[in-house]
Amino acid sequence: MGNTSSVFSRDITILPAGSQPGVSMKPLSEQCSEHQKKSAGEMQSEETRTAPGNGVTASTDPTRENPAQQNGVLSSHDVISPVSQTRTEPQPPSSAPAPPAQPPRDQWGGKYEFLLSCIGYCVGLGNVWRFPYLCYRNGGGVFLIPYFIMLFFTGMPLFLMELSLGQYGAAGPITVWKCCPLLKGIGIGMLCVSILVCLYYNVIIAWTFYYLGSSFQSPLPWSCDALHNIPLCRNKTNVTQSPSEVFWNEKVLGVVYSKGLHDPGPVRWPLALCLLAAWVVIFLCMLKGIRSSGKVVYVTATFPYFVLLVLIIRGATLEGSLNGVAFYLTPNWAHLANAQVWNDAASQIFYSLGIGVGGLLSMASYNKFDNNVIRDTLIITIGNCGTSFFAGFAIFSILGHMAWRKGVPVGQVADSGPGLAFVAYPEALALLPGSVFWSILFFLMLFMLGVDTLFGNMEGICTAVMDEFPQLRSNLKHKTLFLALLCFAFYLMGLLLITDGGIYWFTLIDSFSTSFGLIIITLFMCIGISFFYGVNQFCQDIVDMICHCPPWCTKLLFYFKACWVVFTPFLLTFILTYIFIEMYRTSLHYGAYVYPTWGKALGVCMGAFCCLQILIWAIVAVSKESGTLRDRFQKSIRPLNSWRVNNINTTTQDQHVEPQRVDGPFTVNLTEADFTSMNWEAISEA
Repeated sequence: MGNTSSVFSRDITILPAGSQPGVSMKPLSEQCSEHQKKSAGEMQSEETRTAPGNGVTASTDPTRENPAQQNGVLSSHDVISPVSQTRTEPQPPSSAPAPPAQPPRDQWGGKYEFLLSCIGYCVGLGNVWRFPYLCYRNGGGVFLIPYFIMLFFTGMPLFLMELSLGQYGAAGPITVWKCCPLLKGIGIGMLCVSILVCLYYNVIIAWTFYYLGSSFQSPLPWSCDALHNIPLCRNKTNVTQSPSEVFWNEKVLGVVYSKGLHDPGPVRWPLALCLLAAWVVIFLCMLKGIRSSGKVVYVTATFPYFVLLVLIIRGATLEGSLNGVAFYLTPNWAHLANAQVWNDAASQIFYSLGIGVGGLLSMASYNKFDNNVIRDTLIITIGNCGTSFFAGFAIFSILGHMAWRKGVPVGQVADSGPGLAFVAYPEALALLPGSVFWSILFFLMLFMLGVDTLFGNMEGICTAVMDEFPQLRSNLKHKTLFLALLCFAFYLMGLLLITDGGIYWFTLIDSFSTSFGLIIITLFMCIGISFFYGVNQFCQDIVDMICHCPPWCTKLLFYFKACWVVFTPFLLTFILTYIFIEMYRTSLHYGAYVYPTWGKALGVCMGAFCCLQILIWAIVAVSKESGTLRDRFQKSIRPLNSWRVNNINTTTQDQHVEPQRVDGPFTVNLTEADFTSMNWEAISEA
């Protein structure tokens, strides 16, 4: 069996590949020079071919550790013949023709395209309508304490883990689990979550399109200046809804014509056209993959910041704006003892950073191998959370003016979720001079925020599928057809969400698609990489990638290692426990409508279906092996032969898997025939 027990006995020290336990880590500059010399040697000599699955050059030096046993992995050189129980004899290379090379994998045109794409993916609608509301509901400025604690101990570590895993493996959410086949279900679960998110997220963009088109009317159709709203604004005693609420509920949603989840009613065709336009925009922007979407983000990722800055400047000049800002930030220290506050902080981190959906992993897979993922993690995560805080000033300064105009407390005009973006804020904009201009600017910002986030989710789905079916990547016609069918399928499924009762289905999917299922997926990802693949090996992989990083990168890895092993799993378990308790105790509702038991059960099934993929595919991986249950488990957590081929190919610009490699796990049930095409020169020399 070889040195299989070493899988479970990794030290807490980061060990470079090929080093002996107990030897201290070399300086980062020496490791980088060795890594570069090794890569150059691989490019110049065929005789120094890397050992399968390890990315370490084979050597005849008897003092050097056998690379086939590093990281607790058996290579094909250690396979024992089931008949003779002796080492198999070297076989000459096969004269059979080499298999066709895999199509080349795209790469970002520059590091700024990747950074802007990730920032656009993370900075979404949740930064505008979710964070400000959560901040004032959970103690104002006090909410920033649990928010940043969750950022540093769950958000940043998991964000770096996804970026590093995707960049090192140069593969999507499913294929990247060649590093540990037992956990392939994590990638399948990410794909399921991403499908649910894409299904409802583009409906928000459709609503934005509808409001954007309506904003070109003067006066705005939800303002008191519109003729059909004059009775509502004059007769305030008997009217319970404002003109903006009437426009949202009757004109846009049509929810007043539905009785509930069981009564969706007809499709609202104006919204259906907006939804179709939204999917056409997504299709055109993603038609050429990251080569097209990477250019689009230069506009879509930067324009929202310009709009937020303009809105803050405009809001600061309005009467009553300081009351809104004070309401947003006034601390209430008693909230820190409430578990709900900590749960809201964690959920906002996951919601805004897009962790566990597969988009980050897919976008990082198109990076160059030596891209500095630690630097990118710090820039994107801190920038995203800073944007959330920044957006709160733009929102509440104008809501404060709205409350001053109406003579009511700010708390009566603030709202959460879509109600803030499509009811309270449009009503506030309607009170400003030049309301048409401000409304167009605001909804154009929402549109770009939504499109950027949907880019990341769709990229996760497309990358996962094209990695499993590489022929789609090589044939532009087939790739275009696949993307068109995918967008059209999402459009047809999304029609349910734009019926009269579509908002009920929207709320159901929104509540459960990124709930406990997403937490379970990220928890298993963190545990799997830390304890199955090995946290020391994972940190060494990161060091191999960031050769030009200053020394602080290596020091910072010790902090991330402590998070991956201890703090992050503990906090995720706490959040998961609280979610289950709250899900059992509280009912789901939209406005005054309380969801029936079967509706809530349907939502639970959505989340359970996503996380059950982990168990299903783990059983499949174990069942493919032989031996006792423990032997099967140990074999199923070993990396496949082709796991580390991708990063070698990236550095040499040779984008195909070497034909001598067998893409299978290192197991003793492989026969001699499985290795007839492999090069045995290195082992024969040893």
